[in-house]
Amino acid sequence: MEAKNATTKCLPVTEDMTIYHAGTQKQQFLAALAQTDSLELDLQAATEMDTAGLQLLLLLKREAGQQGKSLSVINHSPRVQQLIDFCNLAGTFGDPMVISARSAQPTHAL
Repeated sequence: MEAKNATTKCLPVTEDMTIYHAGTQKQQFLAALAQTDSLELDLQAATEMDTAGLQLLLLLKREAGQQGKSLSVINHSPRVQQLIDFCNLAGTFGDPMVISARSAQPTHAL
């Protein structure tokens, strides 16, 4: 197996991905992407995400693809999982989302 010369950078997102932080995060994420061949966004601490945050992820995924780079979203917080699932975008990002057995339980009886 041939080793790649790609660099991977892991960027922990420390603030919620909402409209209130989207402008700053856009600059931060695009700058991080420019410095690497492969970017991992760690969303464990992103306890809230709205559609502005989701649009930012879509923008970053598109930019990475256009630049021939890769973007991975890792450690999805429960709120991020819910929004990506609700919008049926899990396949767009192509990243594995670990769903706990507790969150996979139905919330109501049949």
